[in-house]
Amino acid sequence: MRNFITFEGCDGVGKTYQTRALKEYCQQLGLDVVFTREPGGSDIAEQIRKIILDANNSAMDDMCEAFLYAAARIQHLKDIVKPALSAGKVVFCDRFVHSSYVYQGLGRGLGLDNIVALNDIAVGDYMPEFTVFLDLSPEQAFMRKGGADKTDRLESVDFSFHSKVYQGYKSLIQANPDKFEVIDASGTREQTQALIRQALVRRGVLPC
Repeated sequence: MRNFITFEGCDGVGKTYQTRALKEYCQQLGLDVVFTREPGGSDIAEQIRKIILDANNSAMDDMCEAFLYAAARIQHLKDIVKPALSAGKVVFCDRFVHSSYVYQGLGRGLGLDNIVALNDIAVGDYMPEFTVFLDLSPEQAFMRKGGADKTDRLESVDFSFHSKVYQGYKSLIQANPDKFEVIDASGTREQTQALIRQALVRRGVLPC
């Protein structure tokens, strides 16, 4: 979907900071763009997010988790993404469907084909034009942030899970290189932000 750009990466890679910094930059340029996130982004979807990420819900079934992500995505698209795109705005989203592919399909072992099929129903034609992938291994990411957030149910999963997620992203990128902008996130925050802006200029999303 044209003008729909998503951001992906392992936990702790710095997506939240980078999207916030990009939002401030777009505001300085006077660009009429929308920034949102998943899971969440709208009132009902944010309520689903709390259920998904609550560390007290450790007994949640993996397939239940996958369906909750898809449910939040449906609501988020309806409330935020579709109206903004229909109005001709550029939409930047912190995580989207590729997170489900690698976290539930590969990390949880539910099967990539199953999660793709589920999200084909949830997303329809609203696949991102391209995805900015912040490339940093989970080892480096957690070391930089000082360990996993124990209040976050996903971050608290054993490390082998996060390794599967990272390799899953790499596999998706290898299979669809034109749909990704891979950003080396091993440098400083400022260096990573500069690389993101350069990629968005190349793609014609930001002005030169």
